[in-house]
Amino acid sequence: MARPQNKSELLDLSKKNFDALLSFIESLSQEEQNKEFPEGPLNRNIRDVLMHLHYWHLMMLEWYTIGMKGDKPDMPAKGYTWSTTPALNRWIWEKYKDTSLEAAKENIKSSYLKIRSLIERHNDEELFEKKRYKWTGTTSLGAYLVSATSSHYEWAIKFIKKMRK
Repeated sequence: MARPQNKSELLDLSKKNFDALLSFIESLSQEEQNKEFPEGPLNRNIRDVLMHLHYWHLMMLEWYTIGMKGDKPDMPAKGYTWSTTPALNRWIWEKYKDTSLEAAKENIKSSYLKIRSLIERHNDEELFEKKRYKWTGTTSLGAYLVSATSSHYEWAIKFIKKMRK
């Protein structure tokens, strides 16, 4: 499916990709789910990937809360710029590297439901009209939500599959 252009497509594709990610992970044996990836990438296992997604959900929720109050959120996070996201991702990895796989699964499910609830509260115009909200700049709220959900889950599936080869 192409990049979502409306609320229905965003809800459908985010759910489809989220469910596909969890189903893929659950189709693996416990040993495979906990196995370390080959040396190289920052995310060393499935838990790391899930916590990465979870924290990006949390950041999206924070941007939204601050932005909708009329304030400018620190994006992507305080002390980081879009060009320093590799350093931010390393910080996320450090923060969550001792999280269990089971806790990671629960965290990602919980934050996914919060993001989904946020999407459900808005109509097509509120989600996909560019420049509607000062805090989203020249883009739309929906574009940020696509990046935090369906696109990110698709990346995660591809990444995990690649690391398992």
